[in-house]
Amino acid sequence: MPSVVKINVLTVPAEMREELERRFSGRAGMVESSDGFEWFELLRPLEGTDQYLVYTRWRSEEDFQRWQSGRAFQAGHAQAAGGQGHGHGQGPAASGSALWSFEVVQSAGPKQ
Repeated sequence: MPSVVKINVLTVPAEMREELERRFSGRAGMVESSDGFEWFELLRPLEGTDQYLVYTRWRSEEDFQRWQSGRAFQAGHAQAAGGQGHGHGQGPAASGSALWSFEVVQSAGPKQ
């Protein structure tokens, strides 16, 4: 069964970029211990867009769905929305988001 990739596309105004990155740093470790989790990257745009990409890779769609419905996901997103903890009541750092889903067909790493 091939892995699945979830890319959350976050539209982030320039004045909220540092805050978004700080919030993700504060959530470090929340996804890494989830069953089926394989990889995470927060990608900062370099030019021409205000969209960050949150890249996660999962063993299966079921593993992603299980994590998304779990307590760690709910807690992290409550914080980001301005609830207790890292959000500090400021509301979301992103002004919009979209979730893209992909199945890994091919992958490669450096040759040894």
